[in-house]
Formats: sequence, structure tokens, C-alpha cells
Amino acid sequence: MADTVELIYDHSCPHIDVARARLRAALAHAQLPAVWQEWERGARGSPRYTQRWGSPTILVNGHDVAALGDQRTALDGSAGCRVYPDAAGQLEGAPAVSMIVAALSGGDRRRPGT
Repeated sequence: MADTVELIYDHSCPHIDVARARLRAALAHAQLPAVWQEWERGARGSPRYTQRWGSPTILVNGHDVAALGDQRTALDGSAGCRVYPDAAGQLEGAPAVSMIVAALSGGDRRRPGT
């Protein structure tokens, strides 16, 4: 089964280019095509669920690449930036390539609602 990869962001997010670059690198590392769906949280036509996530968020099969178990880093619908811990515990504006690769290559492969 192919992974569904989504990138959710706010148009004003200063970390979106880094998130895209890391997502591209993770897909290359996992030997997967550089294909994903992007959703701007406030844009007309974006799914309602995208409003719950901070920017940037990467979902693989509906699951947050940075979540531990069922933990979610969700918002109340207002705009908000996310931060992610790196290997040294410092905070960054996008998930690490290794975090994305882990989600792509093994994490929870269930689809939402299954």
C-alpha cells in the first residue's frame, strides 16, 4: 500500500521551505517518489481537518510524523507555528529528516478510521 503524505502549512510560515526540503530528502532516503499533497490551512478547498494542525505539519497516512502514539499537536483552528526537537533536544521549525523517514518506513501504517 502506498503512503499518503500531506504537508500542512500557513502561507506566512517561515519554515515551509525547510519542511519541503526535509520531506523531499526523507522520500529520497526511503526510495519513494517525491510526491505529496500540500494544504494551506486557511485556503478555500483545504480539508477542514487541516485547520487543527500547526505549521508546518507532515502527515503520513493521516498520522503526524512527530506524534508519540496517539498524541497530537493540534490547534483550535487558529494559526500557529510548530517546533520540533532535534537529536540534541534543541527546537527547530520543521521535523527532522530521520523523523519523517521513520514514519515512512515503519511507523503506524494504519489509515485513519481503520
